Amino acid sequence: MAINEPTDSVTSDPLSVDRIRELWSKTYNTEGKPDWSHIFPCYDDQIVFEDSIQRIEGIEDFKAMCGRLTERCQQLNMDIHSIVKEGSTVFMQWTMTMKFNKYPSTPLYGCTKLTIGENGRIIHQRDYFDLWGDIFNGIPSFRKPYRKFLRKHFG
Repeated sequence: MAINEPTDSVTSDPLSVDRIRELWSKTYNTEGKPDWSHIFPCYDDQIVFEDSIQRIEGIEDFKAMCGRLTERCQQLNMDIHSIVKEGSTVFMQWTMTMKFNKYPSTPLYGCTKLTIGENGRIIHQRDYFDLWGDIFNGIPSFRKPYRKFLRKHFG
C-alpha cells in the first residue's frame, strides 16, 4: 500500500526516525518548490500546527498553510541535522533555506517537535525558529541594528 493512499496505512508503518527522515527528505526538493502531498497522510485530521507566526487547527487549514508557503517561495530546501524519537515525541533539528523572487536565499535554523497520537498519525507539530533574526542576518542594513536592539533590550 502506498504512503499517499488515504487509509490507515500509517498505523501499520510507524513513524520511525528512519521513516521520518525519508519522508521529510522527499518533501523538500534540491531544486524548486516543495511537495508535501506524500506526508499529509501522516497527519491526523485534527492536527494542531504551531510556530512563531501562527496556530493552525485541522488538516485542511494545514494543507492550505503549506500551499501558501509554496506560493511565496521560489525554492525551499530543508537539511535535517538530527532526529530523536522517545515514545510518541519526535524532535528534528534542521536548516530551512528559502529563496524568494527578489531577495537572497535565507536560511532559517530551527527544530520541530512532533507528537504522534494513538492512531500513529501526527496530532501536534510545533516548529521553533527565530524568523526575524535569521531573515535580518541576511540583510546587511538590518543585521547590526537588529542585534544591537536585542542586546540592549533582552540581553
